[in-house]
Amino acid sequence: MPVTETIIDTTTPDGDIAVVRATPEDANLVGRVVLFQDAPGIRPSIHTFARRLANEGFDVAIPDLWHRHGRLIGYEPEDAKADPSVREHIMAMLQTFDDAAIQMDLDAALDVTGWGDESFATIGFCMGARAVHHTMIRFGAQVPAGAMWHPSFLADDEAGSPHLTAADLTGRLFVGIGTADTIQSIEMHQPYFDAVAAMDNVSVEIFDGADHGYTWPISPNYHEVAATRSWDATIPMFRAAFDG
Repeated sequence: MPVTETIIDTTTPDGDIAVVRATPEDANLVGRVVLFQDAPGIRPSIHTFARRLANEGFDVAIPDLWHRHGRLIGYEPEDAKADPSVREHIMAMLQTFDDAAIQMDLDAALDVTGWGDESFATIGFCMGARAVHHTMIRFGAQVPAGAMWHPSFLADDEAGSPHLTAADLTGRLFVGIGTADTIQSIEMHQPYFDAVAAMDNVSVEIFDGADHGYTWPISPNYHEVAATRSWDATIPMFRAAFDG
């Protein structure tokens, strides 16, 4: 279906923030989805994924989580290949990752889109998966479904570690991760997976041979089976969440 993409500028206590929105033009809206980016930022691959969600009937909002470093910073793999400093920049931004700041950015996005009291689903990649967890815990029934693709930082020694509150999840959650993930291995997330193992509302799927970043076709880590099966698990779950 036709999709309209816009960029809305608004403010947070930490400064201005851009919110990317992909909206289906068809009047039969399925539901709303907040998308949390991964470390490389909001780049063409993210825009493409958002439009793909919108083609399924979802109104998609993407808060720019790196706005404290600049407006709509985003890098594709070829950017890092052409300029070695790109990876250093990404890692420097990643060091500033903060749960409370991301929730502040989410609030700004919900306010500017008018979704403050509306139900929404959420999907996140890499570091965005941690934001998915905290969003589902914070909003409870207002967020009936979430998806984490090749997640990062689900278990650590901090008080805000997601694994500590995983048992409190009430919405439906899909988690996809690969056996070949060399950046955030299955073992690193095991406390989280242990916490949700007996929960009927959480599904963890492990993809043999898939590496971190398996989502993006432009990436050397793209894994078609993992990406396809994650999509096929996520979309029906989101649809069912909004069907009541």
